[in-house]
Amino acid sequence: MTTHKFLFLSILFLFPFLSFSQQNQGVSVSGQVTENSGQNIPFATIAIEKTDFIMMADENGKFIFKNVKHGKYTFKITAVGFSDWKKNMEVADQDTNISVQLANELNELENITVLGRSQTEKVNKQAYHVTAIDAKKLHNSTLDLSHALDRVSGVRVREAGGVGSKSELSINGFSGNQIKIFIDGIPMDNFGSSFQLNNIPVNLAERVEVYKGVVPIWLGGDALGGAVNIVTNSKPRTYVDASYSFGSFNTHRSTVNAGYTAKSGFTTEINAFQNYSDNDYWVNVEASDKLTGQYYPEARLRRFHDKYRNETVILNIGVTGKKYADKLLFGFTAGQNKADMQTGARMTSVFGKIYSKGNILMPSVKYQVKNFFTKGLDFSATGNFNFGEEQNIDTVFRRYDWYGDYKELPGLGGERSRTLRKFKNNNGIATANATYSLGTRHSFMLNNTFNTFDRKESDELVPESMVYKQPKKSQKNILGAGYKFDYNEKWSTSLFTKQYSLKNTYSRSYNPSGNTGDVAYQEYVDTNSLWGYGAATSYYIKQNLQVKGSFEKSYRLPVPEEVFGNPNNNTAGNLDLRPETSNNFNLGLSYQTNFRKVNAMTFDVSLLYRDATDFIRPELDVNQIQTRSVNQGRVTNYGIDGEVRYSYSNRFTAGVNMTYQNLRNMTMYEPNQNYVSAYYKDRIPNIPFLFGNADASVFFNDFLKKGNNLTVGYNFLYVHTYYLSWPSRGIKDGKLDIPQQFNHDFNVVYTLANGKYNIALECKNALDNRLYDNFSLQKPSRAFNIKFRYYFNKSNK
Repeated sequence: MTTHKFLFLSILFLFPFLSFSQQNQGVSVSGQVTENSGQNIPFATIAIEKTDFIMMADENGKFIFKNVKHGKYTFKITAVGFSDWKKNMEVADQDTNISVQLANELNELENITVLGRSQTEKVNKQAYHVTAIDAKKLHNSTLDLSHALDRVSGVRVREAGGVGSKSELSINGFSGNQIKIFIDGIPMDNFGSSFQLNNIPVNLAERVEVYKGVVPIWLGGDALGGAVNIVTNSKPRTYVDASYSFGSFNTHRSTVNAGYTAKSGFTTEINAFQNYSDNDYWVNVEASDKLTGQYYPEARLRRFHDKYRNETVILNIGVTGKKYADKLLFGFTAGQNKADMQTGARMTSVFGKIYSKGNILMPSVKYQVKNFFTKGLDFSATGNFNFGEEQNIDTVFRRYDWYGDYKELPGLGGERSRTLRKFKNNNGIATANATYSLGTRHSFMLNNTFNTFDRKESDELVPESMVYKQPKKSQKNILGAGYKFDYNEKWSTSLFTKQYSLKNTYSRSYNPSGNTGDVAYQEYVDTNSLWGYGAATSYYIKQNLQVKGSFEKSYRLPVPEEVFGNPNNNTAGNLDLRPETSNNFNLGLSYQTNFRKVNAMTFDVSLLYRDATDFIRPELDVNQIQTRSVNQGRVTNYGIDGEVRYSYSNRFTAGVNMTYQNLRNMTMYEPNQNYVSAYYKDRIPNIPFLFGNADASVFFNDFLKKGNNLTVGYNFLYVHTYYLSWPSRGIKDGKLDIPQQFNHDFNVVYTLANGKYNIALECKNALDNRLYDNFSLQKPSRAFNIKFRYYFNKSNK
């Protein structure tokens, strides 16, 4: 550990204890904030003036101050949309409880805040650099979860095409498997192709938390550059949320989410969704007609072999609200998908018959309990195992062009590589998390995440092939321990450490005799054991001005797909891939204000620095058909992202965010070279470095009838030009780049009967601009969608 890191952690660790020793004990002052109707007001700000006591009420409007000394104080409570409350009170030598009602000047804050911004201030208040998206505000849209995330500053969703295509998240320059995805804190590493971020409807989530850089210890795993946690509505309730949408390219999406909770605590939940699309959108390509031999450098043609469909059902049954279990649910997830493959890793190769299919068959268990054996100890455990299967089908020996014409070739073969390969990954995950609160200031956390992988392969075209009989096994375990100190309502600090373990079992081929065709295999076992650590701290300079900082030395272990490959998404394996590590620094500032009672503004800015070693990035193969993950010696990244949002009453809201990230190759000498690399200090290729979003929405309340509301919205996306390969490679006019992009989306949503019935109209890529992503793969052209949604919640009755 370097000296500056040691001092940084030491100061963070010692200062809370030195300060704590100077505190005198007092009494508790608690209470609840409501409006005049009796409805709770969540996340109101409560302050005792001229003291360090300031906090935010919870989602039920409740608050509690500990260790308040006897004396006279002025209490002040504020909430946007309500009149301020101020009162002089005397705190005696016993605990005090107060009840406060605020006069309603506006509608609730959630009605005036922009779609996509979280109302869960408790999440954004953390010391970690986190943005929480209120997914409920997007339930009337046709967005999947990945495209909802595409509107967050510092985040880019990169995909290979339309509905169901391969996609990955990029957060501040780190992407793919460097970013870990969780659902209710459970890693999604083993969910398979039938349950991915870009085919999960946004209606499944209540909110989505985006952690940029340092990830909290309770999200177990080996995230290197950030994490996304999809939070579903886990409150016991009886409800139905059903929707259906239809749109361009023969796209159909439907969802049904329902749950029932009895007074006895018996709980059952079902989530089902379906996606289908022909994905026959227009693309601009270089095309040669195989029948005429004519070459067209700028042809505009439809994709003709890109159909996608998937269906998934999630069922949970169990009990909630019991003394022995706040939640005990046994579940089963079943799903299937089929995806045509139109192109290779770039659009220079085109296919007409290759397709893949897969399924998920996954039993699961979830257990949560508070005060486990002793007061203050919260415990949770989860487990699942995916018995699903994937298959890649390529048996037609043809060469297609972009016009859909082909030439039949003699003999046996395939468009890429003749195969009927099937594989089961036999992937399971078990997690355990314990948090012990010692008083109101000290919390101790322990988390363990275990992942097992054992791929079994076969191909009926070559049933005796030894290639598919070779072991492809992996076991990964991440153990984390943390400590959190809440000095007061202004300042909070967390420290943590992680131990990473990885064991890969595989084989390599060799020629034992030297004779042509003589092949044998040698089995190998690789193990890694690594330690990481980090810290995060947050301080409120004023009640509406927060500064936060965090540091982490993190490791990311290669995932089985990178090591062993995955033919279903054009990924080749790399048995020599090493774990990557990064020193991550974040510094953030957040400010909220309101003026003239009807205007509210928020400002968020974050500075980041990453120093990564053995950085894992995708690289095209020679034929530009597949990608392969490789280690890049050393990569640094410094950047900034910021966001400004404004709302006027419950009538209008708008926001803009921008991100700049500067990923540089700092590998001076490539392996086996004694001269400076030609790409030293080059920007890392195929990663956007400047991008942003803007959005605006206008609300017409009680439109045509009381209880009916109309919303008109707009979203804009900008991505600056960036190079497809190393900037130093080739002449200036001959470099391949991904051009500057502008995307405009419009939507109109009409809700009836206070949200019971909903209809939405959308236009995506309204100006039909060319949009690109991974290795210049073109994304859908202009599209129109309509969505119908019905929502019923018994708790609203």
